[in-house]
Amino acid sequence: MYQHVIKRALDIIFSLCMMPLVALVVLVCGVFIKLEDGGSIFYNAPRVGKNGHPFTMYKLRSMKINAPDLVMEDGSTYNSSSDPRMTRIGAFMRKTSLDEFPQFINVLQGTMSVIGPRPDLEREVQLYRGNEARKLNVLPGITGYAAVYGRNALAWRERLKLDVYYVEHQSFSLDVRIFLKTFTAIAAQDGIYAQGDQQPISLQSDTLNADKPHKPHKKR
Repeated sequence: MYQHVIKRALDIIFSLCMMPLVALVVLVCGVFIKLEDGGSIFYNAPRVGKNGHPFTMYKLRSMKINAPDLVMEDGSTYNSSSDPRMTRIGAFMRKTSLDEFPQFINVLQGTMSVIGPRPDLEREVQLYRGNEARKLNVLPGITGYAAVYGRNALAWRERLKLDVYYVEHQSFSLDVRIFLKTFTAIAAQDGIYAQGDQQPISLQSDTLNADKPHKPHKKR
């Protein structure tokens, strides 16, 4: 009952309440994004959702136009505080998680939940091992268990373990804990970037195009 009815109702109510703030964030940050390089305000990020269905996740663009797709040895996306692909306003939005606010639109569309595992790229899903694909049994979330208990400071496989743990123990009380922990994690800026600011070992030949939706197997 909670997972299929109550949680969905709470998602809709909370997201509707957030819409005025989402509009304000998009307006203010959008002005700075445009002033910095004149490019698109939004990045339409292809991701894999519940039951393996692809969807477009909405974000405010934090990277330079046509930035290359950098990946780590384990296949996860490169993430670093010294990432040269980020714009100045993009670095600020990453630290404060403001770039994620448009995802409340995804919640209203039913492709995401407020709380759930963070969605992966198609190329990352293809690297799942063992029971890691169980994270696809639920809607992906704006925030989640792995997102607040370790975030990018954890190795990608460790984050997947936490995602599976969440799927197997999903409850109202756990969601409340994650929801409250989200605020402290953002305030403390815990785990935004990978430990040690590791350097990427692989460079995808394709580049980002922030103005259009992308095919999951080619873009990040």
